Order: sequence, then C-alpha cells, then structure tokens
Amino acid sequence: MKTKTIVLLVCGICFLAALIIAAFVLPAGQAKETITQSVQTQTEQTAQIAPEATTAPEPHAGTITFPAADGLTVTALLYWNGNSDAPMILLFHQAENSSAEYLDIAPKLTAQGYNCLAVDQRSGGSNAGIENRTYQAAKEKNLPTGYTDAYPDLEAALTYAEQELQAKQIIVWGSSYSASLALILAAQHPDEISAVLAFSPGEYFKLDGKQVADYAKDITQPAFITSTDWEVKAWQGIADQIKSEGSVFFVPKGKGWHGSASLDRDAPSPEEYWTAVNAFLASLNTANSK
Repeated sequence: MKTKTIVLLVCGICFLAALIIAAFVLPAGQAKETITQSVQTQTEQTAQIAPEATTAPEPHAGTITFPAADGLTVTALLYWNGNSDAPMILLFHQAENSSAEYLDIAPKLTAQGYNCLAVDQRSGGSNAGIENRTYQAAKEKNLPTGYTDAYPDLEAALTYAEQELQAKQIIVWGSSYSASLALILAAQHPDEISAVLAFSPGEYFKLDGKQVADYAKDITQPAFITSTDWEVKAWQGIADQIKSEGSVFFVPKGKGWHGSASLDRDAPSPEEYWTAVNAFLASLNTANSK
C-alpha cells in the first residue's frame, strides 16, 4: 500500500514539474502565434506558386469571362493547346444552346493544332446538363436575349482573342443563327478575321435593317458554308453574294444535323463533314504559308 502511494506521489510531482517547465519554455499564446505564422507562411508560398489571372493559360480547357460592350459578363470555355502562335477559332453555338455544343468538336480542333474559344452567347440555353451562364446573367439583368442581341457577345469574344490572348490569326465559326452573325462579324472585321465557317446559316433576322446577304457582299475572307442538303435553300442567297477567293459551299451527300452538331460523333455522317472542314482549314494554312 505504501509503495503504491509513493508511486502516485512521484507521478504527481513529475506532472506538476512538466507544467511549470512548459510555462517558462512556451509562454501563453506562443503556440497559437506559431501556428498562425505557419499558416501565413504557407499561404504566401501558395500565392507565389499560383499563377496570376493574366498569365498565359495552360494547355487544357478552362472557363474564362470577359465583358460585352453593354457590360454583360460573357462566359466562355478556352481550349488551349499550349502554343500561343496557333490559330484561334471562335466557336459560337446555336439557339437554346451553350458552349456545350462544342464539347466533342473543340478538343478535336485543339488536337489538330488550333486554340479554341467556345462562347456562351446571351441568346441560348442549357445543353447536356450545362447551363449557359451568359444567358443566365442576361436574364438576371433583364436584358433581351434575341438573336441579334447576342452580336455584342461575338464582338467581345473577338476583342478578347485579339487583346488578351493576342491571337495572331482568328477564325470565326458559327452554328445556325450564330452562323449568320459570324458572317456579319467577318464582313465588319476584315482585318481581324482571317476566315469564317458557317453551319446552317440563314436569313433568321435583320441587323440594323439589313439582311445577312447584304453583309455577305462585303466578306473578303475565305468562307465555308454547309448544312444538311435540305437546308441549302436557306443560305443559297447568302452564298451567292460571297465572291472571296478560297470560299467553299459544301453540300453533303449523307445525312446530317442542324448546325455544328453534324460534326458530333453521334451524328449520322460526321466523317463527311470533318473531311470538308479539315480541307478548308488546311487551305488556309497553305495560303498563309505562301
């Protein structure tokens, strides 16, 4: 019994001594200060490692935003192949859609050596479970979301590609209503845009009182227009006004879908469309190398 009492007494004395030593060696609050300094140092190191928002994007797809002329925030997916000298293709979707229209198409273009910017226009909607954030932002601001209301979004994408991404060659690509807007954009920006591709364009609207064919007269760049065979009548009048060298008006033999969707892997005959598209893009590279 005495032995047990002595052991307990010794343990108690040791514990008390440890508390006294700790009070002198590590004053109150020092532990908290040490942890705070450690977290602060780690945060500073992380900030040094993390790239600034203005640095060149990495070779993958990432979400970016930029302002339209009326202040609306435009959201887009940037597909970057790591080569800042690569041609930039601006991809615009069809009605009630989003940049998701190019989830299958943009990676293929990137693999072929192009950088791509797939834009959410304010005239759109959700696709494949992916919301159009530009459309949502426009709705929150009570801004109109008609076809021609989206034209400032195309212009903003062009400005972003020029000024922020410093693209040396810009190609615009539209689908359905945005194919018509892309043709207008090419006509109005001949020095900034090197070529235009239009999938299922048509006279869907008038912009500033003019039809798409009226703008098409001013297109000086090579233009590629295609659609399903039953949609050709919708854009034949537009194509008739385009006299630029290197232009291609492709009518497929097989079946297809409306707009750029004809290139999707699940479309009836995507290979036929891809063959025509790739030949057109290759002709641009050949022309630029001369």
